[in-house]
Amino acid sequence: MKTIGLCLLMLLSSFAFSQSRLTTFILVRHAEKETSAGSGQDPVLSDEGRRRATRLMDLLLLTPIAAVYATPFQRTHQTVFPLAQAKSITIKEYHPDKMDEINRMWVENEGQTILVCGHSNTIPRLANYLTGTKNYKDFDDLDYSNLIVITVLPGKPASVTWLKY
Repeated sequence: MKTIGLCLLMLLSSFAFSQSRLTTFILVRHAEKETSAGSGQDPVLSDEGRRRATRLMDLLLLTPIAAVYATPFQRTHQTVFPLAQAKSITIKEYHPDKMDEINRMWVENEGQTILVCGHSNTIPRLANYLTGTKNYKDFDDLDYSNLIVITVLPGKPASVTWLKY
C-alpha cells in the first residue's frame, strides 16, 4: 500500500513539475498604424489602432502575464502599452529575426504567460518557430485582429488557439 501511495505521489509530483514548465505565448500583430503622408518608417498608431490597443488591454487585463515584448517600433510599443501600464510591466524589446532572443524570452519566462507584439510577417514566423511547423502564413496588410495563443511544454506538441479581437 505504501508503494502505491509513493508511486502516486511521484506521478503527481512529476505532473506538477511538468505543468510548471508550461509556457504560454500570446502573439499579436501591432494595431492599425497611421498611414497618412509623412508618417514615415516608424508610424504611430491611428485612432483605430489606439482603440484596438485598449481592447487588447481589456481582453487580457485579468490574465496573469509575466512579461511583455515588442519590436523596436512605436506601433508595437503603443499596441501593448495600455496593458503593460495597467499591469505595471516594463515593455522589453526583442528582434524577431534573432531566434536566440526568442529562446531567451522563453527561458526567462518558462512556466508563465508572455505577450509578444510583432508584425504581419514576424508573428506568423514566430508561431511557426514555436510550433515547429510551417503552417502559418504572413497576415494580410489590413488584418490587425489576430491573437494567437500558443502553449508549449518541452518535448510535447504545442497547443494553438487562434482568436480575433
